[in-house]
Amino acid sequence: MSLEARDDAQLVTEARLGSREAAGELFSRHWRAAWRTAHAITGSTVAAEDVVQDSFERAFRALPRFDGRRPFGAWLHRIVVNRALTLLRDERRLVSLETIEEPSIEQAEALDRDLLVAVAGLPPERRVVVILRYGLGHSLAEVAELMDIPVGTVQSRLARALAELRARLEVSDVE
Repeated sequence: MSLEARDDAQLVTEARLGSREAAGELFSRHWRAAWRTAHAITGSTVAAEDVVQDSFERAFRALPRFDGRRPFGAWLHRIVVNRALTLLRDERRLVSLETIEEPSIEQAEALDRDLLVAVAGLPPERRVVVILRYGLGHSLAEVAELMDIPVGTVQSRLARALAELRARLEVSDVE
């Protein structure tokens, strides 16, 4: 059976046994989604690359402890979110409006520039829940699990973030 035909659980088992090919296939399957998440959180192409590389390294080193009953993609996604938040916190690299990179056409197809800038200007804790919930389509429970916080905290952060976005994006009729 080809690597592409195997499910993630089979690839994880093979990667645990030392198969570089299986690890490479897991990387190929999950890199794009991991990068999009890291980029959305950090606002930086370079930081996203660093976060994803670090996340995959950590995931592959931790494979012996990985609970194979859970999806590999969700586990990796949680590592990416945590690494991106740690990067923002540890390096105090809060994205300012001046450092936001212009999104590519592909990245911006669902968001207009004003919304992207407004979301990037949110505090990291609020920005992440908005991105995970509305940008990546996770449920409230999934966001809570990915961030390792209660659902009520997710709801509170979302409410505050949406109120802040409304205020930032409100257009005045008076000029």
